[in-house]
Amino acid sequence: MSSGAETEIFRVGIVGTGGIARAHGSACQEAMSAELCAICDVSEEALDRYGESFGVSNRYLDLDEMLEKENLDIVSICTWGAYHAENGIQIANSGKVKAILCEKPFTLNADEASRMVNAAAENGVLVAEAFKFRHHPMHLKAKELVDSGAIGDVMSIRSTFCTGGGGGGPETRKPENNWRFNKAKGGGSIYDLACYCIHHARFIFGTEPVQVFVAAQPGLEVDDGTYLLLVFPGNRIAQISTGFNAAGGQYAEISGSAGMLRLDKVWNNGNQPVAIESYTTDGHQVINFEPVNQFTLQLQHLCDCLKTGQPHRISPENCVNQMKVIDAVFESIATGKAVSL
Repeated sequence: MSSGAETEIFRVGIVGTGGIARAHGSACQEAMSAELCAICDVSEEALDRYGESFGVSNRYLDLDEMLEKENLDIVSICTWGAYHAENGIQIANSGKVKAILCEKPFTLNADEASRMVNAAAENGVLVAEAFKFRHHPMHLKAKELVDSGAIGDVMSIRSTFCTGGGGGGPETRKPENNWRFNKAKGGGSIYDLACYCIHHARFIFGTEPVQVFVAAQPGLEVDDGTYLLLVFPGNRIAQISTGFNAAGGQYAEISGSAGMLRLDKVWNNGNQPVAIESYTTDGHQVINFEPVNQFTLQLQHLCDCLKTGQPHRISPENCVNQMKVIDAVFESIATGKAVSL
């Protein structure tokens, strides 16, 4: 954390101290308006390991105890996806915090999402899903270009998020070894990977899909890989390919009637430089962006919303609508048919 004399500092607690929590902890250290004050986990060993790494002495095995004893402004939920709704509703109903930042997937389904959003609204708590890419200057610029008509009417989006390439079959991705392959913990390529691409398509088109069709490649317990086709109003299309079983790749192409934008390293860019390649009637242009910490920008945006009252980039309604699409994705897999929303 860095601060000036007049900077308002928001006290942050983190529940769940696994891998993603480390990125949230680093964001607390870097954001001008945040300070990590307390952590909670069901594992004392994990708590101590994380607490030593980030210099946090206020450690709790019980979430209610942390909420009661710590004067927190923000709680970041970094538990397994299967517990997001339970944790979020518990935090909101405590009446002890101003905001909840919940890692993706927001919940496991739209019903859970609605219940969490309603609990937050009833208690005056700001709640947002932690899609870090939404705060990256590259994505903000791409949306600006789209909305300005720089590539004409957007007709299709092609995106991918594949993290495999190790060469092994589904048997190498064992549920007991990683939550991503574990059904009970909320794993699967849709919850872990496709959620980015789905949210991105909804963001760029600025509306919700009207039809979803999905083909999935099963793993031992969860979807190992998926191909999704989302139809938006006006027969505009988003094509999405994701999976644990295919070699790494993460890009998005936004094609319009008068041009195309290509974004590489779109989701996890590890504080690397990135660029937008723009192809229009004016020619080829490359727009470069310096490395940034998306998690820091995400946390700072939440703090800014608390300070100014400005709306969050990802509204509670958006979080519920995201899960409605994902519900339709699973229905399409189960039925083998296109699902209308």
